[in-house]
Amino acid sequence: MFRCHPWACRVAVLSLLALPGAALAQSSSEQPAAPETFDCRDLAGSADDDVAPEALFLRSLWASHCYNFSARAVRISFDGVRTVALTHRVEQGIETESAKFLDGPPVSIEKRGSVDKAVKGSLGFTAGVAPGVLTRQIAQHYELQPVELERIAGRPAWRLDIEPQDGLRYGYRLWLDRETLLPLKREMIGVDGQILETFQITDLQDPTPYTDTLSLGPGQPPGNSPWQAQWLPAGFTRQPVPPDSPGRSARVEHQLYSDGLTSISLFVEPITTDRRALLPGLHRLGISYAAVRHVNHEGRPMQILVLGEAPAEVLARIATRVTWRASEGDDSPDAESASEAVGSQSDSGSTESAGGS
Repeated sequence: MFRCHPWACRVAVLSLLALPGAALAQSSSEQPAAPETFDCRDLAGSADDDVAPEALFLRSLWASHCYNFSARAVRISFDGVRTVALTHRVEQGIETESAKFLDGPPVSIEKRGSVDKAVKGSLGFTAGVAPGVLTRQIAQHYELQPVELERIAGRPAWRLDIEPQDGLRYGYRLWLDRETLLPLKREMIGVDGQILETFQITDLQDPTPYTDTLSLGPGQPPGNSPWQAQWLPAGFTRQPVPPDSPGRSARVEHQLYSDGLTSISLFVEPITTDRRALLPGLHRLGISYAAVRHVNHEGRPMQILVLGEAPAEVLARIATRVTWRASEGDDSPDAESASEAVGSQSDSGSTESAGGS
């Protein structure tokens, strides 16, 4: 049975801080995007101004940055039910958000970053891509369906269905608080239509908007690494990794990819006698899967681990297409057509060569 590595568990809990969308870096093939500004005071009384799906999603992204709040939530998934404490604060141009599991293994994450272009310094993360750019990116690979007004945690909420345009990623349902447009509930939907995970706020405490203007985007460029995924589903691009990622150490390489809603992590590390290697193949990790592959790089055995909230066949195919390149001249993955069949990975346990694709 696959056991969650500490850094793999951290990747999982980071998804709690990415509702309703993940931060997305500027694609290296695009022109740099200009920062977007938004006055948080404009959110007051605007919830019903435009209830078109993309308009609601866009304003929800801004609301997720603008509101100060605390909340209690539950996460229901394959591995049971866990309660979570969430906190979000914006003060003097600095955004701080945290998630802490209140039962089970003690896992907590905190992120800090600037949401004001005038604020500079050493921060744990940046607020990422501008919401307008993120909304357009997501609309290229998902269908945002018409909304319905329902009730969540005692509050009226707009239900927004987000359906993938291919079978290479999961779908989502979001419930956005009618008053604040903060996400109150998220369901992750598998390719077979089954609910894989439910994340729901049960108590939203004192949501108060930041009384100033935010400036977001463009996202930070990703770092360079010779280990690259040579195939990814369309829309997934390389992202900057968190500052505390083990990929910043000499032992472990960490690459992060996202399509704006879903993130996939790639870890590469040497196989040594002081740490037991994982068996090659697919492993279940709660609602997620991990694909493991062993390769031989310059006479040294290496372990490739790909994990994320994506179909198992997709993770396996990404793992089979990870290669080492001495030059960073051409590191763009081959984003093949969504209609192409996903190949399967062998569980033979043999060690392959890291070169080639």
